[in-house]
Amino acid sequence: MTDSIDALSAGSSPVLVTERLRLRPWRPDDADAALPLYGDPQVVRWLSPAMTVVHDVAAMRSVLEQWSAEDARLTWPAGRWAVETLDEGRLVGAVALLPLPPGDEDLELSYQVLPTEQGKGFATEAARRAVQRAFAEGVPELFVVARPANEAGAGVAKRLGFQWVGETSKYYDLRLQTYRLRPAELT
Repeated sequence: MTDSIDALSAGSSPVLVTERLRLRPWRPDDADAALPLYGDPQVVRWLSPAMTVVHDVAAMRSVLEQWSAEDARLTWPAGRWAVETLDEGRLVGAVALLPLPPGDEDLELSYQVLPTEQGKGFATEAARRAVQRAFAEGVPELFVVARPANEAGAGVAKRLGFQWVGETSKYYDLRLQTYRLRPAELT
């Protein structure tokens, strides 16, 4: 089932809705809720060097302001979303579709979930919705890159139908497992 778009946010990515979740653009006032996610070394270790641990609310607010400015310049469907529960509006994680460095020719799907919310299917559900929207917009393929030890990240990719295509050092100057998904392969 492809869920609905709830609304368009001015100058940013649309709000996407699933059965349990709302994916919406980040706002600077999300800093308090985002800090437990991006301030957690166990979450951020999989994001470096693109991101380092955020140490306080002021720094988190600054990161969110930077993301908002960057998202306004990205070509849709690239963007970043806060993932919150529909029933309580509680932040549980994040999803992003961003161009991969160094050449920005490949589009990467990434996802993070608060440690207290892991194991509930939120990453797979939110990522699936972002992927559906990207493919509906004509994106021919998406990639997930994961460090070899990031079994949870690779597991989400596999549940969505991403296929392992090998290891590469092309992105971020790190040895990474690379997974690719084309529209017909989405599960």
